[in-house]
Amino acid sequence: MTTSTQGRQQTPAAVLVLEDGRVFRGRAYGAVGETFGEAVFSTGMTGYQETLTDPSYHRQVVVMTAPHIGNTGVNDEDPESRRVWVAGYVVRDPARRPSNWRSRRTLDEELERQGVVGIAGIDTRALTRHLRERGAMRVGIFSGESLPGDAEALERVRQAPEMKGADLSAEVATEQAYVVPAVGTKKFTVAAIDLGIKGMTPHRMAERGIEVHVLPATATAEDIYAVSPDGVFFSNGPGDPQTAEHPVALMRAVLERGTPLFGICFGNQILGRALGFGTYKLKYGHRGINQPVQDRATGKVEVTAHNHGFAVDAPLDKVSETPYGRVEVSHVCLNDNVVEGLQLLDRPAFSVQYHPEAAAGPHDAAYLFDRFTSLMEGQRA
Repeated sequence: MTTSTQGRQQTPAAVLVLEDGRVFRGRAYGAVGETFGEAVFSTGMTGYQETLTDPSYHRQVVVMTAPHIGNTGVNDEDPESRRVWVAGYVVRDPARRPSNWRSRRTLDEELERQGVVGIAGIDTRALTRHLRERGAMRVGIFSGESLPGDAEALERVRQAPEMKGADLSAEVATEQAYVVPAVGTKKFTVAAIDLGIKGMTPHRMAERGIEVHVLPATATAEDIYAVSPDGVFFSNGPGDPQTAEHPVALMRAVLERGTPLFGICFGNQILGRALGFGTYKLKYGHRGINQPVQDRATGKVEVTAHNHGFAVDAPLDKVSETPYGRVEVSHVCLNDNVVEGLQLLDRPAFSVQYHPEAAAGPHDAAYLFDRFTSLMEGQRA
């Protein structure tokens, strides 16, 4: 097997260098060259294609904790956006040959086709443990002719931009508004602010009779209300929520109007900031499709899909007063007590820190789209 973009018969050597100086040596996987980003790990055992095409992973080098990756290949049905967004990809034991009836090409070929530099054959368990202990950090992957000495590689990694303070949502969002029509009878119209939206999200709303107008991250309040929405949705996305001044102002405009509002992931952080809460960077974040979250209203524990490195700093033990009325923490992560959802008590607005559309699963949180529908029904009544 060859992974070289130059057609070599022997797979080139590769090296991964963390900003604290730790080095892992392996072989090139995907494109040959160099890349930089924030090293994070994803605990999903499946769904790698959805992970790769999630815009929330923009400028991140994703380490897969599952050792065997690529066994189902790549198809043309499961991408969550128009391209692969990860800055780099790290796997331990890539499949030599895919085996799935929908597969069109190997994962290695797809990464090479899209210019994604990766590394294989390293101890991803050791790397994951290192990131858990030291925290997410900058990283570089080098292979082929781009393979420098360790000292030079470390210096280049330390010159790369950090994720803290990064304003990235406009880089991944659509530039032109588009419409996802309702499936069956149209019941509602929703304006969805694309901060890095995944394709399955408007589809889940469309399944419930919602016509979804997906708007750019730069949309204004006038753009939102030009489509006469019954509700407004703020999507997931990459970057530091502390830089998201325009989305915060936009959400406050929606809260002022009292329009039913639903936010997920980055949208949850935007709601937190709009209400006056702070946000902070997690040590290594939550990424994968097996994160336990409790719905505090019902006590039910959901297994959920996550991809976030920042969180809302809101009190868990009390109802808070905000300029838009009372708010409470509705969901909490059972691993570390991170805020996973906010619920306004005096206005029709709520958010969660995870992915209820859940491609490639699980589907425990799909009811949240029904909750959004109920808010719009109540407002209309």
